[in-house]
Amino acid sequence: MLSYSDEGGRVIAQLRGPDGQEERCETAYIAGCDGASSIVRETMGTGFPGGTYRHLFYVADVEASGPAIDGELHVDLEEADFLAVFPLAGKGRVRLIGTVRDDRADRADALSFEDVSGRIIENFKVDVEKINWFSTYHVHHRVTEHFRKGRAFLLGDAAHIHSPVGGQGMNTGIGDAINLAWKLKAVLAGSTSDALLDTYETERIAFAQRLVKTTDRVFTLATAEGRIASIVRTRVVPVALPTLAHFEAVRDYLFRTVSQLEISYRHCSLNAGDAGDIRGGDRLPWVTTEGIDNYEPLAQMVWQVHVYGRAKPNLAAWCDGHDVPLHVFAWRSQYEKAGIIRDTLYLLRPDTYIGLTDRSCSVENLQRYLDARRMRIGSAEKPEEKPKVLAQR
Repeated sequence: MLSYSDEGGRVIAQLRGPDGQEERCETAYIAGCDGASSIVRETMGTGFPGGTYRHLFYVADVEASGPAIDGELHVDLEEADFLAVFPLAGKGRVRLIGTVRDDRADRADALSFEDVSGRIIENFKVDVEKINWFSTYHVHHRVTEHFRKGRAFLLGDAAHIHSPVGGQGMNTGIGDAINLAWKLKAVLAGSTSDALLDTYETERIAFAQRLVKTTDRVFTLATAEGRIASIVRTRVVPVALPTLAHFEAVRDYLFRTVSQLEISYRHCSLNAGDAGDIRGGDRLPWVTTEGIDNYEPLAQMVWQVHVYGRAKPNLAAWCDGHDVPLHVFAWRSQYEKAGIIRDTLYLLRPDTYIGLTDRSCSVENLQRYLDARRMRIGSAEKPEEKPKVLAQR
């Protein structure tokens, strides 16, 4: 894309194809998925505050053998530079991610794998047999000031960039896309107002800001210089982490954090209700028991109602009349352990998050929730002629 303009009721974009030919494209919205140097963000005029790490990063996909090639993640904290070995699919395949900040960092364009391989071979005893890919890059830690302006949106690296610590970059971008996609679909279908799209920024920007701060702290700890930092990194962390990992609660927290299952949208007015520890805006707990998987119905990205126990007859009638899937799960103790409240209504959004929790399992409260947000779901959604959404990558 060369440029775009927001005309109020439409977006006009100027595109250039692979053959060099230019064309004019008219769309209802534009989604900027065009990376850290986003043209969409620059055109929006929104700031991109943050900074750039002084380290030069390198990444290499290799085929190798040795003690560290065992399907596990390995991190070297012995020196100020960061080095990690990530397992990949396939025998002996790993991804190496590291940093350099001596005079080698000043010649990034000429840096080769041989310039950094000595430490990998010495510290991890890795025997590199084949190099499939090697590249260097600088990393920033930034979050845009706004995820939406008019009919333009920002997703992925166009909206937020951070260090690769934790491997959260791609997952976060996918989360942005899922959150925006179902909302755009609802607006384009005419089942709700454009105001729903404002919740995209509300829900996603808070998480992006928190993620960037967290990865920045972790990376700073892993690469900080000085005697105290060295003691913490080489003596405290190697002892503390394995000890803490023995506790199931710690392992569960780390898993939920890295997998992003901890993300909650409780702070957004789109979500409502409180049923024990689970509230509107939380992700539905995943429970599998006796061959029943409560996430199986979520493969359909549609609004749906879940009840664990018994559903009231008028709720079944309402769902049937509105063509909204109703899934009633026979009560099991495993649901209670996961925090689910018996006979409670859970209205699931298309992205598997809970829009409404209602202990009374009331049709009136369900309808009140939808009316307050001017939202129609199920058969009440009446698709109109489909305007285009331009995804600029």
